[in-house]
Amino acid sequence: MKPRLFVSRDAGALALGADEVERAIIAAERRRGLDIEIVRTGSRGLFWLEPMIEIATAEGRIAYGPVQAGDVEALFDAGLLDGGAHPLRLGRPEDIPFLKRQTRLTFARCGIVDRLSLDDYRAHGGYRGLERAIALGPAAIIEEIVTSGLRGRGGAGFPTGIKWRTTAQAEAPQKYIVCNADEGDSGTFADRMIMEGDPFVLIEGMTIAGIAAGATKGYVYIRSEYPHAIEILGRAIAIAQRAGCLGARVLASPYAFDLEIRVGAGAYVCGEETALLESLEGKRGMVRAKPPLPAHKGLFGRPTVVNNVISLASVPVILAEGAAAYRDLGLGRSRGTMPIQLAGNLRHRGLFEAAFGLTLGELVDDIGGGTATLRPVRAVQVGGPLGAYFPRALFDTQFDYEAFAAKNGLIGHGGVVVFDDTVDMARQARFAMEFCAIESCGKCTPCRIGSTRGVEVIDRVIAGDRRPETLALLTELCETMRLGSLCALGGFVPYPVISALTHFPEDFGIRRGAAAA
Repeated sequence: MKPRLFVSRDAGALALGADEVERAIIAAERRRGLDIEIVRTGSRGLFWLEPMIEIATAEGRIAYGPVQAGDVEALFDAGLLDGGAHPLRLGRPEDIPFLKRQTRLTFARCGIVDRLSLDDYRAHGGYRGLERAIALGPAAIIEEIVTSGLRGRGGAGFPTGIKWRTTAQAEAPQKYIVCNADEGDSGTFADRMIMEGDPFVLIEGMTIAGIAAGATKGYVYIRSEYPHAIEILGRAIAIAQRAGCLGARVLASPYAFDLEIRVGAGAYVCGEETALLESLEGKRGMVRAKPPLPAHKGLFGRPTVVNNVISLASVPVILAEGAAAYRDLGLGRSRGTMPIQLAGNLRHRGLFEAAFGLTLGELVDDIGGGTATLRPVRAVQVGGPLGAYFPRALFDTQFDYEAFAAKNGLIGHGGVVVFDDTVDMARQARFAMEFCAIESCGKCTPCRIGSTRGVEVIDRVIAGDRRPETLALLTELCETMRLGSLCALGGFVPYPVISALTHFPEDFGIRRGAAAA
């Protein structure tokens, strides 16, 4: 049997030189007269060790990393194909502490399987969930998802099963499943990793959703900045169609479901479900007023389920293993696992899937390893560019929806961005307003005008212009945006601004302990 060598083709690994490593391996193979099977996988999510390569041995896979093209000859000399000793040898990937502490359900196959092999997917548990779903039928599928406690992983945290049930109960000749793959939050990459590393799990999850809700058509809305995800998912859909996993009779069942990809133009606001639907219909991406909800009147005016990539990719394991197994993980109303994306100024940046309940301090100091600059951590932003900034004093906050909400924060899509003590929090607050001003769809006045005025007001605060009065104006403006904006883009801007003002007042020229106004 040929030696099997696994090299990630995740976009993160490519950016760090994975293709150059593969070319160096092929060149070394030819020079040495070897015959090696190179399998391009997704990433396991340990980005500080990418490009990470793995060799299949009698004792299991052995990893090496981070590997550069110039390291390849020395690795072969050290007995790479037998898992030989070398300074870059990491041992069994599962024994690396960052991976060992995880509970991998949604990402169980990512970085392990040949992402475009249906046989590989099935060999690692793929399509067991869909087979059980077909046997259960629509109503029982929905009850499984409700019982599991799965909530939307895109940020809102709305119960997934309730959304499906609402669409299923709507009367209409056509219904749709729409996957929101417009991942745009800073420090997030979980959606991209799934689409590039395990695309069939998303296809399977959307198919189960279609059967449950009575939808025969699905769309995946992907941002144009994800060319690798678009390519891989498109190829995977074609493979699934040829294999009868999509089409008029899914897995030879009475149920029909098919998929298409639609590429967005990169507007952040299209991550909001109604703006996404407008874009999907060929219109300008602008937020719709609600009601009606998309579950009643969504794409082309038909009942539509709109779910995030990770929400849908979590469905197959719930159906395969049963709702109770998923529900038994987590904390309070936050059940199951969450793919937490560790980014910013950290030593160990990557994807960490775990049950809800870890503290922010554990994620940053222990799992993330502290700052890459070795300077003190000053602030952590959770939930993307509209998430609150938490100081070290809040590092005992448990990672779950309600715990963060209780401290005026939000989990969002699970992005965790770390800043050391050189950060200027007034500038970060200004960035939040500027970001909103640039990305606003312009439909509602509080977001369109408020964000532009917000930049000006923060500039006046930084300049020391009548600071008490100006800070009072900023606080009032944030409250207007929070209460008056049509969607979360304008409504969530107060999170980063007010949290920066509350926890880091000295950066705004306020003596700590003094009133902001």
